Amino acid sequence: MRKLFIALLLMSTLLTAHSQQRIFIYPSSEGIIKPGFDTTAPYMDYYPSKNTSTKKTVVVICPGGGYQHLAWEKEGVYPAQFFNENGIDAFVLKYRLNNNKQEGHRYPDQYNDVTTAIRIVRSRAAEWGIDPEKVGVMGFSAGGHLASTAATIFQKGDPNAPDPLRRFDTRPSFAILMYPVITMDTSFAHRGSRDNLLGKTPDEALVNALSTEKRVSADTPPVLLVHADDDKAVPVMNSIAFYTAMKKYKVKGAMIIYDHGGHGFGMAPQDPLLNQWPTQCVQWLQRLGFK
Repeated sequence: MRKLFIALLLMSTLLTAHSQQRIFIYPSSEGIIKPGFDTTAPYMDYYPSKNTSTKKTVVVICPGGGYQHLAWEKEGVYPAQFFNENGIDAFVLKYRLNNNKQEGHRYPDQYNDVTTAIRIVRSRAAEWGIDPEKVGVMGFSAGGHLASTAATIFQKGDPNAPDPLRRFDTRPSFAILMYPVITMDTSFAHRGSRDNLLGKTPDEALVNALSTEKRVSADTPPVLLVHADDDKAVPVMNSIAFYTAMKKYKVKGAMIIYDHGGHGFGMAPQDPLLNQWPTQCVQWLQRLGFK
């Protein structure tokens, strides 16, 4: 009986692992990857839910890691699986990264990756049973900064563009920012993320342009922010600054600040208070009509 149970468990794991689809987001890696640094071209893994609707909500997830690595399972796969359990499809994005030696990628490569991912999802919405008006973005830590750039710096679709993807808008329908890096201002920026994204000595104009609290406008989609007050790595002022800008422009949204959790708590499965945020997130989406 025990052997049978183990066999069934392994079979279930294999079926789960093969239920996803990997989509490389560029037709060619030429000019996209850096030989000797990149091990693969940017891609996203598709986690479809069992929702049979032809107008599903979907979220593109950007794991964190200081723009240097990706917390793939903790801040990508596990949230995707949770969304699936709640009838929401998910894509986990492998975007381009950098390192301390500046051998990798800087802005706008990461931004191009997330906006291209959004365009691909919208372009194939009918195929996947997705509502193109319900394509959101989510990010953790530095991935939260990337998601916030998608939510504040848009590219309009051009119906006459030769490239079919360019015919689709990049503005997400909503954004979920988990303990996000927001500002590039050194007063409360996460310095590692800033260096990896902008370089060690960035131009001040670029610093301002990528401080996304300064990019919020009346066109910013609804945003949910989640942070811990005792976050020492990415101070809670990042979320507060973004939320304050949202209030200025009357952007729909909400902010949840926990009194504990530090940085990088992910789904927080062992904490009975912190682990309420995923359910609250789904409830927030429901209230906005995204589920």
